[in-house]
Amino acid sequence: MILPKVRDPRLVTVRRGGTLSDADHHLLALWAASCAEHVLPLFEAVRPQDPRPRAAIEAARAWVRGDVAMMAARAAGGHAMGAARDLRGVARHAAYAAGQAGAVAHVAAHDLGAAAYAIKAVLAAAPAGESEAAGQAECRWQRDQLPDAVRELVLDDQRVRNEICWSVFTC
Repeated sequence: MILPKVRDPRLVTVRRGGTLSDADHHLLALWAASCAEHVLPLFEAVRPQDPRPRAAIEAARAWVRGDVAMMAARAAGGHAMGAARDLRGVARHAAYAAGQAGAVAHVAAHDLGAAAYAIKAVLAAAPAGESEAAGQAECRWQRDQLPDAVRELVLDDQRVRNEICWSVFTC
């Protein structure tokens, strides 16, 4: 589970009663897409012919550009998660990262889902004894990709939701 029981108003758009601007929502979607794309090769190595996770990442970016509706990006995210269902380990986590990235258009808080699943994919892919270092390196890489406008929001959200995100944000 990556979403809290009580939604953080900082991750709810202004028009829905929160404080998140559309511009910042878009930045979160782009960051989530980058996190998912960073580990996409781990999925594609197992299922090179399955386009669903890549399509979800592109749908997130297309939503930001205004080229697709929120419902289309969310649906693409769902299809990417469907690609994960019969898999285990690395490829499953990478597909879920892509699915979460697509879902950010619907609920901004899915951004951490994309990041957390990406870290889980890296942890699962690391050689024995190297997973902790690999996970921390991925977490640092993700943080380096954060746009300044949402950096503090994401870092604080990682602190708040770290426990329900498998404690992967400890870099």
